[in-house]
Amino acid sequence: MARNRRDEPSRTAEVGGGVAELRADRERPQAWTLLVDGAPQSHVDLADPSHLDFSYQRRLGHAVDLLATPGRPVHALHLGGGALTLARYTAHTRPRSTQQVVEADTALTELVRAELPWDRGWRIKVRGGDARAGLGRLPADWADLVIADVFAGARTPAHLTSAEFLDEVRRVLRPGGWYAANLTDGGALAFARGQIATVRGAFGHAALAADPAVLRGRRFGNLVLLAADGPLPVAELTRRVATDPHPGRVEHGRALADFAAGAAPVTDATAVASPAPPPDAFGAA
Repeated sequence: MARNRRDEPSRTAEVGGGVAELRADRERPQAWTLLVDGAPQSHVDLADPSHLDFSYQRRLGHAVDLLATPGRPVHALHLGGGALTLARYTAHTRPRSTQQVVEADTALTELVRAELPWDRGWRIKVRGGDARAGLGRLPADWADLVIADVFAGARTPAHLTSAEFLDEVRRVLRPGGWYAANLTDGGALAFARGQIATVRGAFGHAALAADPAVLRGRRFGNLVLLAADGPLPVAELTRRVATDPHPGRVEHGRALADFAAGAAPVTDATAVASPAPPPDAFGAA
């Protein structure tokens, strides 16, 4: 049964990645935040799957919205599941979409399935296992959208950051398909710059959306990187990101190339995990 009890504001459970906590949202009666070892992973409103609370999830939601004609079903692959926030959003806003989710932490998936169940009529299939291995099992030209949002110990694993990984993403994407990745970085943004260089080497067009303070290196946070072979709807994406509850900025074209200047594309041989967040990084999602 869906969790909606206000007299039980949180629940913790051991999962593969550590201690998971489901924390009630005081403002939304059927909404919950999933945290793993204190790091916010997902926010889900069972009564309104279209509600995206976290800023980075809103930016990924913009990608879902702008990918195709509103309401048109799509094939989406989610690498990293969490509480399935984006899969729920896609199912709600694009009915009859076919989606696959690859989540390594099967204990976490079972917790979410039991406590935050999703509509059985949605075409969402969740598979356990490594994200890159799961990607490799999909047929060519299957996906309209691949979303990479994978964290282990609050860090993106190194093998999901390389040009070889993006070769597999491209194999699975249909012509005209999009790639979207949630990155975390801070300070000099060396990791993010390397990811931009890698994505620009694999796709014809790219755009980066983030909080201005993160882009300036003043705060550790999330950056959403979008890529496709064809032009992205940058003007509309920029408008949406700028008018979000927590406004962000979009970099693209020459400005994005200048932002990543000097960074080399990442390969399997040089890949490293994303940097560990500082202890105070999760004051805001």
